[in-house]
Amino acid sequence: MAITNRFGSKGWTPERISSLEGKTYLITGANSGTGFEASKILLSKGAKVVMLNRNPKKSADAIAALKQELGSDADVLFIQMDLAEQASVRKAADEVLKTLPRIDALICNAAIAQVPKQQFTVDGFESQLGVNHYGHFLLQGLLHPRLEESKGRIVVVGSMGYNLGIKTIQFDDINWDKNYHANNVYSQSKLAQIMAVYELQDRLKKAGKNDVQVYACHPGASSTSLITTSGSLMMRFVWYLMTLSPFVQSAEKGAYPELMCATEPDLDQKGFYGPTGRGYWTGPVGECNLEPHAKDKPVAEKLWALSEKETGFKWNL
Repeated sequence: MAITNRFGSKGWTPERISSLEGKTYLITGANSGTGFEASKILLSKGAKVVMLNRNPKKSADAIAALKQELGSDADVLFIQMDLAEQASVRKAADEVLKTLPRIDALICNAAIAQVPKQQFTVDGFESQLGVNHYGHFLLQGLLHPRLEESKGRIVVVGSMGYNLGIKTIQFDDINWDKNYHANNVYSQSKLAQIMAVYELQDRLKKAGKNDVQVYACHPGASSTSLITTSGSLMMRFVWYLMTLSPFVQSAEKGAYPELMCATEPDLDQKGFYGPTGRGYWTGPVGECNLEPHAKDKPVAEKLWALSEKETGFKWNL
């Protein structure tokens, strides 16, 4: 059943954001695409933006482009972090905690997708699960104390890909050694990210910790470099053709759901947000239906325990 969009026929837009002077936002994967566009809009509202990116050169170029467009006083900086290396995530989190007295929102935007052949992170995780889920799971946990002090938010950018693939977590072969499939593994990684959002909400509530709000959203089909960065040649070609169609929107519009979750007052954490048009590819931003398998409690609890074990990080909940 369709959900009525509380923001009207045009959906949520950044015009709803008031001044963000004095507020600080962290965004992973902000060199380009939705992360870059979200950074630009936050900066235009007066916020401080800290990019958590892997590539220093691309980060410098992105910051130069933002300052050229918004002015040299745009408050944006970069901390190097590679989500594929748990040690790098820990190092970046240490720097954040040493240098930033407040975090109004951590936006977990970075991702890799459709990796054609099985690859592993330096920690031995299948690459898509390692980068998209384990990297962000650890980062959220390490920064939670500062987010709690700031009464901040965690925003996880999932994907409608969660509703493809096997629609659960393949615990008996978590690295997909026996049946690797680029799309199924990507789907599993995005499902894991989304399941962890609602599991974290439950655990925070049970612990009586109500200061941090946690949201899940998706960008729809947006014209970014996600597929061209890690996908196969065939997938890149198919994606290129799709970007020429009306089924793919701009990266700027793809950034709206994460911006909404980071800034909109009184947004229900239980929702799942993104474009609400046909297939949730494009359209007005609002609340989307979330299929029941994304809130399968026994699977979510098992995933949480596995994630704490694999990252070596136990949440204080």
